[in-house]
Amino acid sequence: MSPVIRQFRDFFVSLKLTVVLLSFSIVLIFWATLAQVKLGIWGVQEKFFHAFFVLVKIPGIAIPLPVFPGGYSLGGLLLFNLIAAHAYRFRLEWQKAGIQLTHLGLILLLLGELLTSLLQVESNMRIEEGAKQHYSESYRSNELAILDTTSPDYNEVVTIPEAVLGDSGVIQHPKLPFQIRLRDYHPNAALQMRDQAPHTAPAPALGRVEGFASAGIGPRLVVIPQPITYRQDERNAPAANIEFVGTEGSLGTWLVSPLLEMPQKFEHQGRTWEIALRFKRYYHPFALTLLDFSHDKYPGTEIPKNFSSRIRLKTDDGRDDREVLIYMNNPLRYAGLTFYQASFEKGDRVSILQVVRNPGWVLPYVSCVLMGLGLLIQFGIHLTGFVRQRAQT
Repeated sequence: MSPVIRQFRDFFVSLKLTVVLLSFSIVLIFWATLAQVKLGIWGVQEKFFHAFFVLVKIPGIAIPLPVFPGGYSLGGLLLFNLIAAHAYRFRLEWQKAGIQLTHLGLILLLLGELLTSLLQVESNMRIEEGAKQHYSESYRSNELAILDTTSPDYNEVVTIPEAVLGDSGVIQHPKLPFQIRLRDYHPNAALQMRDQAPHTAPAPALGRVEGFASAGIGPRLVVIPQPITYRQDERNAPAANIEFVGTEGSLGTWLVSPLLEMPQKFEHQGRTWEIALRFKRYYHPFALTLLDFSHDKYPGTEIPKNFSSRIRLKTDDGRDDREVLIYMNNPLRYAGLTFYQASFEKGDRVSILQVVRNPGWVLPYVSCVLMGLGLLIQFGIHLTGFVRQRAQT
């Protein structure tokens, strides 16, 4: 083995590298804990843990610069260091069985966190009593939905992710007979009626594109940009002015935002279209019907005691049709999804379920069992040896 390869091997299997990576991880966690006050849980996860480097804007420089390794870098190097050390020093011995099991559990724990960060999807399902729901909505992600509602039997839907709206100026989808041109975009904004907003410029003339909407409800509204929020109990409400351009010219510029509860309509080439910027939807091959929502309180107080939703689950093919009770600490697991009782609305007639898809949800449990069993075996081996040696003495 050449000296260069030997140095490379010794570096990645060394215990010193493990100590340095763990020290960096402690610093990263401490830094992220302090930053959580301003960024919130989601912002901290994206900036510190679900990133290869922590990016910071230095005064005088507009481009963020990497100043510290992120969670992906530290976790990946720790995983590689652990696997490399075991491959280099592995010995099939009974005395090392506990250590091997403990480290195997640690490897599974790191892999489980990686799978969770890459594949986990969280959304909410809002259901009114007696209503049926086929989809859940993302809490943070948005999408531009364009619906062809011409047919009385079905709607043909084209959705464009919010990230594409923020990056692209012109979008041409093969199923749309017009182009989508982004005029302006705000990741978080409030809307106000134009006659109630002081010191605002008048609405532009119909058909003109000056950064303001010229069709739909947009000319009557003013967009007020807001700072991006990272708080867990708040949502960003983006707003955008989007122009549709057909073969014969502009079809108008529309203001879209999740704050507009109703979609806006227009006609083009003999077809009826609806547009809306809404929270991203995840459609499921089954429907949940809320039969009853219960909000129990301790007698004589307003202190919540229990929240529960009695639902009817029915698949589209009719193979599964049953009633399920979802309450605190008793979720419904079905089709790779987990439904938790998350919240409700005033009046106790609307239940909000948290829907989680996490393919790696079982790995943390398996890893904890392996690590616990490994530590038990290793301590047992040492204890047995100690007792035997003392008996001989």
